[in-house]
Amino acid sequence: MKATTKAWIEAMRLRTLPVSTAGVLAAWGVAIAYGCFRPLQGIICLVFALLAQIASNFANEYFDFRNGFDRKGREGFRRGVTEGDLTPRAMLRATLLTLGAACLVGLTLVIWGGWWLIGAGAVIALFALAYSAGPYPLSHHGLGDVAVIAFFGLVPVLLTLYVMSPDMAVRANGFELWRAGAAVGLGAGLMADCVLIVNNVRDEEDDRAVGKNTIAVLFGGETIKRLYLIFACGGVVLFTCFNIITAGPVWGWLSVVPGLFWLRPWVLLMVRKGAALNPVLGLTARTMLFNVGYLLLVAIFG
Repeated sequence: MKATTKAWIEAMRLRTLPVSTAGVLAAWGVAIAYGCFRPLQGIICLVFALLAQIASNFANEYFDFRNGFDRKGREGFRRGVTEGDLTPRAMLRATLLTLGAACLVGLTLVIWGGWWLIGAGAVIALFALAYSAGPYPLSHHGLGDVAVIAFFGLVPVLLTLYVMSPDMAVRANGFELWRAGAAVGLGAGLMADCVLIVNNVRDEEDDRAVGKNTIAVLFGGETIKRLYLIFACGGVVLFTCFNIITAGPVWGWLSVVPGLFWLRPWVLLMVRKGAALNPVLGLTARTMLFNVGYLLLVAIFG
């Protein structure tokens, strides 16, 4: 495989893409449980979420290089632009093209959700860039975690639910749908942030050296390692409550089983450092997807 091809694949950060997938699949579970699942809208939302995350990953690589926050030989995965495998211009072009493709896909949702979704899509596109770019990059000022919880949890779940059934808000069970969606969305967001926590613990020394103030830099890696477990448990509790309410206590309490899978990546996070945490990043993303997969399974068969 050519070096440039490998560099582009690395820039997409395939190991973390389950995070955006999981947020939409969680919404599928809620929609199925409340009888408003629409396959076409659900698939479009899934494609949009994946493209938006890839665009955000490209933007993160480009703007971190441009602003001097990346350096050669960093602990994380190889950065193609920083290492000279890809040109900054090519990465910027890929960022804009991928973001444009996401916007075109998202524009089709106007058919079901109304024109106001253009504004919502613009906010998501802005977030994809503002995470690493602009005069106040969120990821550089300790706000990356808030953004991840919102845009990889609450936003994809609630927007996906809305375009599947925009009139549910005026139905008798509309409030129950949005309450369930908010709980599951928050749970998904907390789990998604565990991926960022691993990333920030791994890069703590590199980020401190260049003045990038993640929460690991601000509060210390040892502190946020504990936050990882708190967030993972919080997500499991919210998923368990949802499953108990919608499918009964047997299916609900069995949610603890996939929840136990969070222990392995957490233990690895506690004992590993630097580049040794790279596999834990992907393991965390897969663990989130596994927990969401169980929620979806319960919605279908519970």
